[in-house]
Amino acid sequence: MTETAVTVESAEPVEASEIAVTETSADKVDWLGELRGLVWMLLAVLAFHSFIAKPFYIPSISMMPNLLVGDRLVVSKFPFGWNWASASFHVLPRGKWRVLPGMPKRGDIVIVVPRNRTDDLIKRVIGVPNDRIAVVNGQIVLNGQPVPQMAETHVQLDADPELMCGEHGTKTWCYDDFGIEPRMLPSGRKVIDLPTYREVLPGGATYLIIKDNPHDPFDNMPELTVPAGHVFLMGDNRDHSADSRVPIMSDGLGGPVPLSDVGGRAEFVTFSLDGSQQWNPLTWWSALRSGRSWTSLRAVHLTKEK
Repeated sequence: MTETAVTVESAEPVEASEIAVTETSADKVDWLGELRGLVWMLLAVLAFHSFIAKPFYIPSISMMPNLLVGDRLVVSKFPFGWNWASASFHVLPRGKWRVLPGMPKRGDIVIVVPRNRTDDLIKRVIGVPNDRIAVVNGQIVLNGQPVPQMAETHVQLDADPELMCGEHGTKTWCYDDFGIEPRMLPSGRKVIDLPTYREVLPGGATYLIIKDNPHDPFDNMPELTVPAGHVFLMGDNRDHSADSRVPIMSDGLGGPVPLSDVGGRAEFVTFSLDGSQQWNPLTWWSALRSGRSWTSLRAVHLTKEK
């Protein structure tokens, strides 16, 4: 057997300084590229919020019992077209323009920016252009016909003792305005009982309202005609809502609002917190209200029997 000699050439020595340079180059961070990527990501989020949908938080009792303080919603931006109010954080100047305009339907829940404020309110569409609308003893009269208002079993809402609202400048229990003491059910659940009615608008849109004050100052309103390009909005919690019945100086909407101030339509509840949560997200699980997630906010429509 013959042996084959293998010659291994020795590699040329590499200077330590060259290795150091290579490692330093590999570890260098492209801060400009990172910043550019972050800017593009933020622009993508803003574009989605402005053109497609955005999250919305319910801070007040004006839309009870259908929307509760602590509900987190998704609001779609495209059903009625786009305008200055569609843009996130209202970065665009207020204007009357609309792109690909659409018309809300009676019963839709929409967000609107009052002409004297920069924050969004959420209300229900009651009147559309050319509708004649009045309120008589708390009942809507639409185009000369009283809107049916049928008594329902009182809604029972969890008392949520840690649920705080700041509409009056200082934080108070959100349900203080009702002046109703919570009561304990045999199950141990603490609730407030609120007088509830069902309204049915022309076209069949139906939903629940709360009416607890027979002497509310806005229970009567003379008839007006909704102008073209406007809608008349009301809250479902009729005696605790600053809506189209309420003058601007009282923080209301001051009559019908232009569609150019409507920023989108509420679609569904993603989740709801009862006020007991803290900054720590781990506390949110115990604060979740059961049965609220994925609740649709589109009005139910009754159909006539054939």
